[in-house]
Amino acid sequence: MRWTRVVSGYLLLFISILLILPSLPVNASEIYRIPIKDEVEKGLYAFLQRAFEEAEEAGADVVILDINTPGGFVDSAENIAKLMDETPLKTVAFINQNALSAGAFIALHADEIYMVPSGRIGAAKVIDGAGNAAEEKANSAWLTSMKTAAESSDRDPLYALAMADESIDLPEYRAGEGKLLTLSATEAEEVGYSEGTVASFEALLKELELNKANVTSVNETFAEKVARFVTDPIIVPILLSIASLGLVVELYSPGFGVAGTMGLTAIGLFFFGHMVAGLAGYESILLFVLGVGFIIAEFFLPGAIAGIIGAALIIGSILLAGGNVFHMGIAVLIALMVAIVGMVILMKFFGKNLKLFNKIILKDATDTEHGYVSNVNRYELIGRMAVSMTPLRPSGTIMLDGERIDAVTEGGYVDANKIVKIIKVEGSRTVVREVKEGENEA
Repeated sequence: MRWTRVVSGYLLLFISILLILPSLPVNASEIYRIPIKDEVEKGLYAFLQRAFEEAEEAGADVVILDINTPGGFVDSAENIAKLMDETPLKTVAFINQNALSAGAFIALHADEIYMVPSGRIGAAKVIDGAGNAAEEKANSAWLTSMKTAAESSDRDPLYALAMADESIDLPEYRAGEGKLLTLSATEAEEVGYSEGTVASFEALLKELELNKANVTSVNETFAEKVARFVTDPIIVPILLSIASLGLVVELYSPGFGVAGTMGLTAIGLFFFGHMVAGLAGYESILLFVLGVGFIIAEFFLPGAIAGIIGAALIIGSILLAGGNVFHMGIAVLIALMVAIVGMVILMKFFGKNLKLFNKIILKDATDTEHGYVSNVNRYELIGRMAVSMTPLRPSGTIMLDGERIDAVTEGGYVDANKIVKIIKVEGSRTVVREVKEGENEA
């Protein structure tokens, strides 16, 4: 009888627990979905840095990188890879179409990789700014980075090397001699470069057993989108060229107009984008403002020292604002060449109509035809007769009404005490001609 009560009590307790469990709170997993779209560049790194910080602060369990990129710049990809390696969060690369070049390198740094059926990963040869194969030193460093990326996630590095080196022969995966390796979703799964193939992001969550997780999608802000655009190494020299040309045109134009507005807007976008991307600080802007101040002072101070200091400060501020001094140096050189060409064109074709040129350039010719002489012209002497006091060989002295005058003949020799006629006066230069016997002296 007693044991019946004990069993009944335990049964009642079990039923109560079953009734209470559905009402107990369940700690759902926190998932952060971060897109890696378009080109890999410095602005993308700044965005991902913010996204990872938000995920860590929110206590996320997994970060899923939604990847669809044709690649990009090596230095930016390496910074992103370092960011992924340092985060304590689990990272999953979801290749939602393409993870090529720098995109493949980033994906290989994830803890797990999943791909859509049409996804591709590979073609990761490093190239220079002109689109040609990089020099041997840079290519060797990149091959080492690709190998290390594969090994960091326990994948066979042979395939990562084949993605960056066309000499590695893997004909069974369409990467024969002279062709870089690009794996399809099926092939990537076969060689261990993918944990699975899923049709969608929802299918990925189900595969990871996270279909009931709270998913937070991190999107780029407008400022970050602008930063990604203006920090592109191709856009930077264009912006600086517009800024330099616009400001040069404005300097030589009356008032303030379209050219100046374009120039200020371009340089403003340059500094804004690099500040948002975390590449530039307020010290860069301070240097730039000081440089502009010295340039303005140059118009009021003698010499060229202020102008030289101002130009150096402006160039220094731009170099300081960029993440890569070499690339920024090239961009500055391009901008300077554009400015110089613009100044030459302005001076050649529009110089007479430009306000500043009228102030700093003497356009009048200082010749006799325009009335400029070093001495007062004594035109009243023309046609007068005089006597040569000294031989004229061809220069010498003549006497006219008791006045000694330095003179020169047209080229011939005139002896002393000869009658000469003054035929031309140009400042201090008096030209005479000998009057032969029998000529009219009047």
